[in-house]
Amino acid sequence: MSNQSISPSSSHGHTYWVIPDGYIPPDSCGTLESHESICVLNTGGADAALEITIYFEDREPLENIRAVVPARRTKHIRTALLRSGEEAIPAGVPYAIAVASDVPVILQYSRLDTTQPELALMSVMGYPLL
Repeated sequence: MSNQSISPSSSHGHTYWVIPDGYIPPDSCGTLESHESICVLNTGGADAALEITIYFEDREPLENIRAVVPARRTKHIRTALLRSGEEAIPAGVPYAIAVASDVPVILQYSRLDTTQPELALMSVMGYPLL
């Protein structure tokens, strides 16, 4: 660890994140539901206003999806619940995610795949650009 002290109210992270691999499994097996989440940590002293864009292979993106992560909090945003007007991300369709924030945040992506009894959990850090 460096000699630099880290203030508990200082803002850490980046303001633009990309997740190239999104996919909401269309089926679930058992009692757990297959799902994905964008996991956001805001260590700063101001709320983070997020703007989320969903990109597809064969259609126009879903844009202007908004979320707020309160100061010094974490938020898990289920991608199946995201809406751009009346449009949502369809299950079983590959997509990518871009998240812009007005303050630096830390972003992770998780997928729970319960399409078979031997469920799988994947979690990766988003790719920070700014």
